[in-house]
Amino acid sequence: MSHQSEAALENNLIKQLVSLGYTSVKIQDGKFLVSNLKSQLEVFNETTFTPKDFDAILNHLAKGNVFEKAKTLRDRFQLTKEDGTSFYVRFFNTEDNSKNLFQVSNQISLEGSYKNRYDVTLLVNGLPLVQIELKRSGIEIKEAFNQINRYQMHSFWSNHGLFQYVQLFVISNGVNTKYLANNKLQSVKQTFFWADANNKNITELPEFTAAFLNPNQLGKMIAHYIVINETHKVMMVLRPYQFFAAETIIHQVKNSNDNAYIWHTTGSGKTLTSFKASQIVMELPAVYKVVFVVDRKDLDYQTMNEFNAFKKDSVDVTDNTQSLVRQLTDNTKLVLTTIQKLNNAVSERFKGSIEPLRHKKIVFIFDECHRSQFGETHERITKFFEKSQLIGFTGTPIFAENASKNDLGKRTTKDLFGNCLHKYVITDAIRDQNVLRFGIEYVGKYKNKSNAFIDIEVEDIDKQEVLDSAKRINKIVDYIIAYHDQKTFSKDYSALLAVSSIDNVIQYYDLFQQKKAAGEHDLRIATIFTYGTNEDSDEAQDYLPDNYEDFDVAAEPQTIYKSKHTRDKLESYIGDYNKMYGTSFSTKDSQQFENYFKNISQRLKDREKENFNHEKDRLDIVIVVNMMLTGFDAKKVNTLYVDKNLKQHGLIQAYSRTNRILGEQKSQGNILSFRNLKKATDDAITLFSNKDAIEVVTLPDYEAIAEKFDEALKLLREITPTYQSVNDLESEEDEAQFVQAFRKLMRAMNVLQSYTDFDWEDLPIGEQEFEDYKSKYLDMYQKVKRDTEKQKTSILDDIDFELELIHRDQINVAYILKLLAQLKGEKGAAAAAQRKTIIDLLGGDIQLRSKRELIQKFIDENMPFIKDEDSIDDEFEKYWQDQKVLALGKLCEEEHLDKAQFKALIDAYIYSGREPIKDEVFQCLDNRPSILQARVIGDRIIAKMKEFVEVFVKGMMA
Repeated sequence: MSHQSEAALENNLIKQLVSLGYTSVKIQDGKFLVSNLKSQLEVFNETTFTPKDFDAILNHLAKGNVFEKAKTLRDRFQLTKEDGTSFYVRFFNTEDNSKNLFQVSNQISLEGSYKNRYDVTLLVNGLPLVQIELKRSGIEIKEAFNQINRYQMHSFWSNHGLFQYVQLFVISNGVNTKYLANNKLQSVKQTFFWADANNKNITELPEFTAAFLNPNQLGKMIAHYIVINETHKVMMVLRPYQFFAAETIIHQVKNSNDNAYIWHTTGSGKTLTSFKASQIVMELPAVYKVVFVVDRKDLDYQTMNEFNAFKKDSVDVTDNTQSLVRQLTDNTKLVLTTIQKLNNAVSERFKGSIEPLRHKKIVFIFDECHRSQFGETHERITKFFEKSQLIGFTGTPIFAENASKNDLGKRTTKDLFGNCLHKYVITDAIRDQNVLRFGIEYVGKYKNKSNAFIDIEVEDIDKQEVLDSAKRINKIVDYIIAYHDQKTFSKDYSALLAVSSIDNVIQYYDLFQQKKAAGEHDLRIATIFTYGTNEDSDEAQDYLPDNYEDFDVAAEPQTIYKSKHTRDKLESYIGDYNKMYGTSFSTKDSQQFENYFKNISQRLKDREKENFNHEKDRLDIVIVVNMMLTGFDAKKVNTLYVDKNLKQHGLIQAYSRTNRILGEQKSQGNILSFRNLKKATDDAITLFSNKDAIEVVTLPDYEAIAEKFDEALKLLREITPTYQSVNDLESEEDEAQFVQAFRKLMRAMNVLQSYTDFDWEDLPIGEQEFEDYKSKYLDMYQKVKRDTEKQKTSILDDIDFELELIHRDQINVAYILKLLAQLKGEKGAAAAAQRKTIIDLLGGDIQLRSKRELIQKFIDENMPFIKDEDSIDDEFEKYWQDQKVLALGKLCEEEHLDKAQFKALIDAYIYSGREPIKDEVFQCLDNRPSILQARVIGDRIIAKMKEFVEVFVKGMMA
C-alpha cells in the first residue's frame, strides 16, 4: 500500500474545509497575515479602521503571553478611533457563532529565531486560532506534536505574536488524528482523539474534519469548551466524553425538570466536566441559580482557586452557613458550596431566610453524588426546593449489587438521580489512555513463582489475630522496604499504604520508625486517620457519614478517637511530620488538623511541579485507613500497598489513586496486595464495566510482559545484532529504526522492572549489554541535539527519545562523589571494577553524560594525589570551579564576548530559565554583527551558553 504524501493530505483537507464553509485565502508571510487580519476584523466589526486605528489594535493584540491572549480573544477592546469616537472592537463572538468568519490558509511562513512554514492554519476573524500539522501516513503522530513545540519556541512569538492566539492544535498522519490545547505544559499524553457520543473514536482525518472542524462545532469548542485554568495559567480543552456529557446536561435542563446522573470513571476529569456544565447552565434563561456541590474533604486549594478565579470569592470555605444563605438569596448565579453547609442551610434554623427560593428553578450539580447523598441531605433538598433539579456525577455508581443499607433502606444511583445521561467507563478511559491500567501483585503463600523472600500468610485468612499479628506486619514492612524503590523509581513517586484499622496504622507506623532508627531504611512516612474507624471496614468508604448532630457548624463530624492513647499517638506522629518539614500542625484544634491533611495532600500533588525540591520536601508513604482513598488525586502517586479488605466501588476508588497519567515513565498504577483480593478485584471490574474488561484494566502477569520484552529485543537485534553495530548504521532512516526499536525495548523494561519478580537472570540480554545499547542510544540523542543547534535538519529531529525512561534524579554528582570516596578505599581489581561502575553511570544518565569527560579527568589526574577520602568533596568543588572559570574564559575568547556581561547573562538564565534574546547576547560582543551574520552568531552563542549550563550547573545539587 502506498503512503499518502503530506502534500496530498494537505490539499484534500483544504478542499474538504472549503466544502464545510471555510473561505480559502493565500497568506504567504507575516505581512499578508496582518493585512488579512485588518480586513477580516473590519468585516466582522462592521466598521473600517484607519492605519492608526489598526496600529492601536495590533499593539493591544501583541500584549501578554498565550494565556493572557486567550482572555484578550474573548474580551472587547475599547478603541478611541482617529475621528475621536469610542468603539468596542470584538475579536470573537462567543454567543452567536454564525457571526464569526472562518478562513483556511496553508504554508504560511514566519521568521523568528528560525524560519518556519506551517502546514494548515484555520483563521477566525483573521486571527489564527487552529494550527494543523500533518505527517505522511506511516510516520508516528508524535513527530507532528514535537514539531509544534519547536514552532512555539522558534517563531510563534514573531509578527506581533499573532500565532500565540492559536487555541487548538490538530496533529495527523491521515489515519490518526488528535487535538490539543495550546499549552506550554502540554505533553503528548494530553492529546486526544475526537469521538462520537458513544465514545467511538474518530481517527481518520476526513471524518475528524467533518465532525470536529466544521465551523459550528469548532466555534462551539472555542466559545464554551476551552477552560482558562487560573491555577496553572494555561488553557485546557474538554475531551469528547466531557463535551457530550456537558451537552446532555444542558439539553436535560432546557427540556425537562427530571434529575439525572453522569457516569464517568474515576480519574477521567469529572470536576472539569461538572464545572464547565455549571458555567453554561447558569446562563440559561429558565435557570434561577446553579449550586455546585462538593464534599468538604474534596475541596482542595486547587478547586477553590479555579472557582474563585471564575468569580471572585465564590468559594467560602468557612464553617459559616450564613455566608451560603447570603449567596443563595443575592444575585450570585453560580454558588459553590459543600454538602455539609447545604445540609445546614435547609435545616429549620435557616428555612425562613431561604423561603423565597422554594419555587425557583435551582439546578444542583453534585461533583461526586455518593459522598453524603445516602442520608437525609438528599431528602431535605428535594423536599424544600420544589423546583430543584439534581444532576449527579459519579465514577462508581451504586447498583443493587453494591448498595449498602441505611435508615432509608438500600438506595441506588438510579433511585436518587434517575436516568444515566452519559457513560464513560474505565475500559473507555484505558483505551483512550486517559487513565493507566493497574499492575496488581498479590503477595503471599499462594503465589507460585515469586521473588518473595518471605511468606506472608494471606490465603483465606480471616482471623483478626493472624491479620494483626506483629510477626505478619513485620514481614510486610520488610517487604515494602525491600521493594519500595523498585515500585517508585527510586522514590521519585509516592505511595499510599491502606490498612484496616487505626490500631493497624499505629503498628505499621511505629514499626517503620523503629526500623528507620536502626538504619534499615530512609523512607519518609506520614499518617492521617480520623472518624474512629477501628473495625476492619469492608470497603473504602466513598461517602462521609451523615451523623451531623449540631447544625450550628457546617464542619465534618468531630474526630472520634477510641481512646486518649490513640489521640496521643496521632499527636506524636504529627510531631514527627513537623520535625521533618518544619511545620507546626496539631490535633489540638480542628483547623490545625484540617491544615495537616491539606498539607499532606498538597505535598503529594506538588511533586509533579518542575521546581519541586525532591530532597527537602518529598513524602514517600502515607498510611491511611479510609482517608485519601477517594476523591484525592496526585499524579506522582503510583503505588498502593493494601492490607485491608476492599470491594466493589470502594476497591475501584482506592486502586484509582494510582492510575493518573504522567509521562512515559509511569506506565501503570502499582497495586501490591497483602490480602487475597483477586476475586474482589475481578468482581469490581466486572460490575463497573464487564467481565471481559479484567484483561483491559489489569496488566498481564510478569511472564507475559517478559515475552513482550523478548519480542522487542528480537526486533532490536534484527536492526543492530550487537551494540557495536549501531556505529555501522548507514542512513538516518536506519538510525531512526534503531531509536524506535530500542525505545520499545526500554518501555518494556520500564514495566518489567516494576514487578517484584524482576531478575536479570531471566532475560536473554545481560545488564551490561543493555547498558551498552543505552549508551549508543544516548550518543544518537546527543548527535541530533548538536545537529539541531547547528540548524541542520534531520528526520530524527522530531522523534521522541523518551529520556524520562532513562533519567534517574537520585544519580547526581553528589551520588558520584560518594562512589569516588569508596573508590579511594579500594585496591587492584576491586578499584578497577568500581571505576568502571562510575564511568558506566556517567554514560547511562543523560544529565551526567555532559560531565563525563571532566569527572573522568578528575579521577585520572586529581584522585591519585588526594590522601584523605573525607576531603574528596572539597577537592572536587575546587576542581569544578577552576574548570568552570577556564570553560567560561575559553567561550568568551572564542566568541569575543565581554566576560563580566556574559556571566551576568548566564546567571539570569540559570535563575529564570528564560532563554536570552539575541539583542541581549549582542550587547556582550565587542562588535555587533552584520544583519546577515546576526542570526547564525546569536544562535551559536546561545547554544554554547546552554551547553555550559548543562555541564557546570544542572545536576550539581545534592
